[in-house]
Amino acid sequence: MTDPIRSITRRFPGVPTLEGAGVRLRRSFSNPEVPLLDPFLLLDRFGSSNPADYMAGFPWHPHRGIQTVTYMLGGQVAHGDTLGNSGVIGAGDVQWMNSGSGIIHQEMPQRTEGPMAGFQLWVNLPAREKMDVPAYRGLSAPELPTATTDEGARVKVLAGQYRDVEGPVRGISVDPTYFDVTLPPNAPFAWTPPSGHTLFAHAVDGTSRFEGHDAEPLPSGETALFGPGDEVRARAGPEGGRFLLVSGRPLHEPVAWYGPIVMNRPDEIQDAVRELRQGGFIKHRKPIVEE
Repeated sequence: MTDPIRSITRRFPGVPTLEGAGVRLRRSFSNPEVPLLDPFLLLDRFGSSNPADYMAGFPWHPHRGIQTVTYMLGGQVAHGDTLGNSGVIGAGDVQWMNSGSGIIHQEMPQRTEGPMAGFQLWVNLPAREKMDVPAYRGLSAPELPTATTDEGARVKVLAGQYRDVEGPVRGISVDPTYFDVTLPPNAPFAWTPPSGHTLFAHAVDGTSRFEGHDAEPLPSGETALFGPGDEVRARAGPEGGRFLLVSGRPLHEPVAWYGPIVMNRPDEIQDAVRELRQGGFIKHRKPIVEE
């Protein structure tokens, strides 16, 4: 019999990390947690009021075999890639990039008023899609719909569907859901994710308490993985709460991982590294933008 409530089974406080050319961020999960969070590979949270913590950015670097999802809460990041795409991801915007067979890109924070804040999530690609033509979806804040409940909860839908509100990101093989949930003080939230999906939450601000076997509050900056069940239920603390809620269909495929390249077998990693060194890593250069 399926448990009616999806309980928290693991908590990840996050680890301070330096990435890129010296960007300070907090890594919620990565390589060691891959079997637990399939199809998700990595979640980084970056943010600071000190430009020295982020202005070095992420100069030109490769990706293959994954999707990177950049969601900005504040500030701006300029991007460019070998497909000829370029632009700026601003506060409230999201970029869903499919690196496919190989892309080289850069992500460079811009100096703006107020703090820089955002997330990057890596989503694995199934083996059959790892060498597809790269593509990206760039969506501005006004293109991301929000549902509001009678209790005052606001659910910004980046992907998937909450009640009758559907997000603009569709056609992804792992059928992801990506919500940004904001709750007023003591307000409840409930949602039934697709059956069998991996589900995690990351607390952005305030505190939220999720029902289940481990009902301790989830403080800001902590990530929680949920076990099997039907519904996820939460209630904000007296100061309110905000959290990301993400789900996706597991791939159940082997993972071979080397830096920004994620394939299924070690020989595929060796091929990618050789192509980077000798040429041939970039298979496609025609700009591809998915609407």
